[in-house]
Amino acid sequence: MVKPSKSEVHPVVADFIDFLNDSPTAFHAVDEAKRRLKHSGYEQLFEREDWNLKEGGKYFFTRNYSTIIAFAIGQKYTAGNGFHIVGAHTDSPCLKLKPSSKVSKGGFLEVGVQTYGGGLWHTWFDRDLSVAGRVIVKKNIKGVPSYSHELVRIQEPILRVPTLAIHLDRGSNDGFKVNTQSHLLPVLATAIKAEVNRKGDPNEKDMTATNGDQKSEKEQKSAEGEDSDNKKHHLLLLELLASKLGCEAEEICDFELQLCDTQPSVVAGVEKEFIFSGRLDNLCMSFCSLKALLDGTASEESLQDETGVRMVALFDHEEVGSNSAQGAGSPVMLDAFSRITSSLSAHGSKVSLEKVIQRSFLVSADMAHCLHPNYMDKHEDNHQPRMHNGLVIKNNANQRYATNAVTSVIFREIGKKHKIPVQDFVVRNDMGCGSTIGPILASGVGIRTVDVGAPQLSMHSIREMCGVDDVIYSYEHLKAYFEEFTNLDSQIKVDF
Repeated sequence: MVKPSKSEVHPVVADFIDFLNDSPTAFHAVDEAKRRLKHSGYEQLFEREDWNLKEGGKYFFTRNYSTIIAFAIGQKYTAGNGFHIVGAHTDSPCLKLKPSSKVSKGGFLEVGVQTYGGGLWHTWFDRDLSVAGRVIVKKNIKGVPSYSHELVRIQEPILRVPTLAIHLDRGSNDGFKVNTQSHLLPVLATAIKAEVNRKGDPNEKDMTATNGDQKSEKEQKSAEGEDSDNKKHHLLLLELLASKLGCEAEEICDFELQLCDTQPSVVAGVEKEFIFSGRLDNLCMSFCSLKALLDGTASEESLQDETGVRMVALFDHEEVGSNSAQGAGSPVMLDAFSRITSSLSAHGSKVSLEKVIQRSFLVSADMAHCLHPNYMDKHEDNHQPRMHNGLVIKNNANQRYATNAVTSVIFREIGKKHKIPVQDFVVRNDMGCGSTIGPILASGVGIRTVDVGAPQLSMHSIREMCGVDDVIYSYEHLKAYFEEFTNLDSQIKVDF
């Protein structure tokens, strides 16, 4: 790896920072991935339609617009050959708006939120927050209702979860305990300012027109509560969303929104060696795997000798167990295997999907725990992943990770050939172990799997950190995996 000077930022890292700043939610991450895939010549497929695929073709599809699967078919592929995959996830712990989010108390307008995943919730206090996600908008076109899925992002800070002053809680420094139901409500506005500016919710207080003027039709609809959904949320918030979407507040049928930190992702540190950002877990691995696939299939010759299918699968809902229609626990990846294989079967002949699975390999890529200098006792003495030392191979005898000796060797040998460092991790025996999509897919599909991840600090904080070198190492290692796996796999003999 050629390292730039201190004043420069490696182009892979600069590209990653752009990806992070364009991806405040899983929906936006998929949208950005889709944009990049299309720009690189990948053709979009739709699960509701038939697929007509060809050798050497490059394709992708989305599910729920929060999961995306992209794949490139080798020019020497024959139906029955394997897939080599990198799997990651698009979601991160956050605070999501409740279906009825309107809260008014103490003269403040607040927004009701629910916790998503296992976040470090104390880090969300006193941050400049906003909202982003997707909105369902209803339009009437020539009298016919039409519903559209629109992404939205409010760039400016509009919300804040304020802490309680130490004068009112003298024991706060002895242990800050967050009640996620009552303490995490972000403040949107004061009720009096909302009324003075004539943007308060008419359902709370009827704002009659002055001088006897009649209300506009729009105001009358809102005041009468014609759209019951508007009763669920502060009109102040709905009007802001509508202004960004170019629609009326009453045309917003529903939404899936989450709070977002407005502070941008940056390269930081006196040596410019760190990345400070939210959502590194797991947009870092999502980005590195996607870029590895795109760059590894950029030229016409890149798939010339490939006999397999190169695939990246970025799933939603990993942080909450993957049990959804678009999570790794769903059949979405197996569906892709089946449709790709059958589409390329000669004259519609049936190919054993079981054989395809046994010829396939998955790299489950999810961020790893870097050794913390202030809590070094939290790591096992012989397994202390450090920044700038490459991807971490995760091991767990109780199958919280899916790595075994065979899958570890394959991944390690690829790194060795390209002079890319690799580290090992196993959790202490007296501590619990997290997990990934690896065991879910290994057990559900039956695919050989290795669990890896780049080391990071502050995992699940609103603001995490990792090393710039590890982003580059991760990209290079995953790119080499796509290019080298077919040949290396032919040299591995296990069940003989």
